[in-house]
Amino acid sequence: MATADVPIQSRLRESIRTEVCIIGAGIAGLSTAYLLGLEGRSVVVLDDGLIGGGMTGRTTAHLTNAYDDRYVEIEKLHGAEASRLTAGSHTAAIDKVSEIVTREEIDCDFERLDGYLFAFSADDLDLLDDELAAAHRAGLVDVKKVPRAPFESFDTGVALRFPRQAQFHPLKYMDGLARAIKDGSGRIFGQTHATKIEGGSSVRIETSHGPVVSSEAVVVATNTPINDRVAIHTKQAPYVTYVIGVQIPKGSVTRALYWDTGDPYHYVRLQSDERDRYDVLIVGGEDHKTGQANDGSERYARLEQWTRERFPQAGEVTFRWSGQVMEPVDGLAFIGRNPLDDDNVYIATGDSGQGMTHGTIAGMLLTDLIQGRKNKWEDLYNPSRIRVKALPEYASENINVAVQYTDYVTAGEIESEAELKPGSGAIMREGMSKVAVYRDEAGVVQKYSAVCPHLGCIVAWNSTEQTWDCPCHGSRFSATGRVYQGPANSDLSAVEE
Repeated sequence: MATADVPIQSRLRESIRTEVCIIGAGIAGLSTAYLLGLEGRSVVVLDDGLIGGGMTGRTTAHLTNAYDDRYVEIEKLHGAEASRLTAGSHTAAIDKVSEIVTREEIDCDFERLDGYLFAFSADDLDLLDDELAAAHRAGLVDVKKVPRAPFESFDTGVALRFPRQAQFHPLKYMDGLARAIKDGSGRIFGQTHATKIEGGSSVRIETSHGPVVSSEAVVVATNTPINDRVAIHTKQAPYVTYVIGVQIPKGSVTRALYWDTGDPYHYVRLQSDERDRYDVLIVGGEDHKTGQANDGSERYARLEQWTRERFPQAGEVTFRWSGQVMEPVDGLAFIGRNPLDDDNVYIATGDSGQGMTHGTIAGMLLTDLIQGRKNKWEDLYNPSRIRVKALPEYASENINVAVQYTDYVTAGEIESEAELKPGSGAIMREGMSKVAVYRDEAGVVQKYSAVCPHLGCIVAWNSTEQTWDCPCHGSRFSATGRVYQGPANSDLSAVEE
């Protein structure tokens, strides 16, 4: 989903040395590379795809300090001071994006606007009052209760207005960051898959096609860490979220960010058509655990129904896509030194649906840590933290993971590859093994081990995205077995006939 003119270099051709190596050319990786470059550090960014080609390219790009896990919950789990730091960090992230856009003259449709949180149902009205009080205690004293969100087509009832939020075109912003990095002392290499990451006095990053990067520090910013087996993956869970873009008459909906209190919640924003002919109403929601549902078409239909019931001016659905978010069990991202690893190995993960601000926070926080400076958010986002009050959620998510291993003893979804239609996949049992079987559009059948190479869960077919998805920790593979989403860092093994 990256744009065609992204200023990315070809794959890494020879072994090199740099001060900092960053794995992942998403918002967290490029923000960190850019800010380190301003400090005069030499930086190399590696990505096995294109800039913004992962989850950054699938965001709806809400830049907000209206926390989606709610300040009521953050205060309950982490305390009042942590809630204030959370609000302050996301506010600072929005300001930092604005500063970078101005400094680098990035034409990315950045604009400040209000955000509105409204009740999904009458049962949630008390939640709005509680959240208003918690937001004020967190320092967001400009948040106000208003009679309704500014929709003319339907009455939301009372809403909370969060001022000075923002939005932008994420890929245009990433283009600008990449150009600035390359204009400085940074280098960016695509089509370069990092296969092994070792910390120590000198970090060593091996790549699949041979060249090695040596550095003083490494940042793994691959949405979810590809260098961990267990440490972080038991503390966050992968969820798929769905988005549609609907044409509406220009100016028929007030430009703002909107969220309801549903679970999963709906999120709404506007994007102008490139030729300024109409607006696109971008609506998201209908989340579910990755690999644990295969009904994307139904979820898109429910999103469209929700939209048309509230916006009768809605026209053609011109876009639809899905993305994956990592939900930490205690609501806060994991940014800092990687647990159980050398001190010069850093990670950024756990975006919790607010990847654009969390990714920018990662850039600011990791730059300070690598530069040896104290940062007031260090303890808040420490990946090694354990919050006792989050243990019930921790247990619930990991029980869910444990249940997925029972797929080893179940029957396959098909008994024979002959049952597969072109362009489809399914799990089939062959003796004691589970096999992921895919028939391409030409009718050619390909078989792969259904065992995820991360921790051995059985993958599931995603007919909407044409991928194999791991229901345990969110690894995702193309129809032909190529890994493109961690924590797995290798492909599904081909099964020889």
